[in-house]
Amino acid sequence: MKVLVIQQRPGIGDLVIFLSFIRKIVSKFNSPVSILVKANSKADEILKNDKDIDQIIYLDQNANKKGSHDGLGFFRLVGKIRKHRFDKVFIFNSSLRYRLLAKFAGINEIHQYPLGLKKDNVITSAKELTEKVLGEKVSTQPLIDIDQNLVDAAKTKYNISKEQKNIILGISASGEDKRWFIDRFILTCEKLNKLKPCKFYLAAGKNDKPLIDKIISSPIGKNCISFENLSISEILPIIKNCDFYLGNDTGFLHLSCALGLQCIAIFFNSPVLSYGTYATNITCIIPKGETMKTVIHDLKLGRERISVENVYNKAKELLN
Repeated sequence: MKVLVIQQRPGIGDLVIFLSFIRKIVSKFNSPVSILVKANSKADEILKNDKDIDQIIYLDQNANKKGSHDGLGFFRLVGKIRKHRFDKVFIFNSSLRYRLLAKFAGINEIHQYPLGLKKDNVITSAKELTEKVLGEKVSTQPLIDIDQNLVDAAKTKYNISKEQKNIILGISASGEDKRWFIDRFILTCEKLNKLKPCKFYLAAGKNDKPLIDKIISSPIGKNCISFENLSISEILPIIKNCDFYLGNDTGFLHLSCALGLQCIAIFFNSPVLSYGTYATNITCIIPKGETMKTVIHDLKLGRERISVENVYNKAKELLN
């Protein structure tokens, strides 16, 4: 049985969220699956040596958003898919383009969202499709497998000790309007460090250099290690050694969740019902005056309505 899963949403977080559905498909058919994803999902690093994944095929779009599924590129992708002779495909998308891709590639059994589906809940739609096809209940809790030898090596290399609380600090996000204020992160960390010695791992990349520098130059700077020059495959075993995640709704939140950490996620400019409630180890912090249903995109003064005290009170519960 050769099965293809198509998950075209961009980014690390979406890949992680769909892992629970991918693993259920693997379990049902007792066979690894191939996945068609975007390159910025970092699937090759996250799923390196994962026994549930047969191969990773990339949509390889370029910076102009033109690539293997646009124009002539569409037919190149058809040829690439056809040569694998897949028996089934699960398309976690409602686009006619991907249905045509599967048909032209000669895949006989096609399972997909209803065509033209708009404004779907990323979790609900995937769960409904998977359960309908497999005839079984599906947990939405994701899991990333990681070699224990890598975890132990990271613990030694970065001197990760249980004498202190090791906290993944998710200061980054896909845009300025999706990041909680860096000054408030610093104040929160200062308060936590006074309560119990902490070591903070700055989950951010090279594009976040100004944010990283601001924290490093703050009173908690000496207690920080930055991820800016590390690859995802280098970061994963570090995260696995840590106690909990505190930060924005970003890829590092979902990686931490799938690695089993307790996570405190700050939501004010992304749909919390989609990205904050799929796993039992995520605790969501939302702006004052809002509900889980009302926290979506572009909330007026959303991040301003999340106080240091609110975040600190949630985080200190995990210090014990």
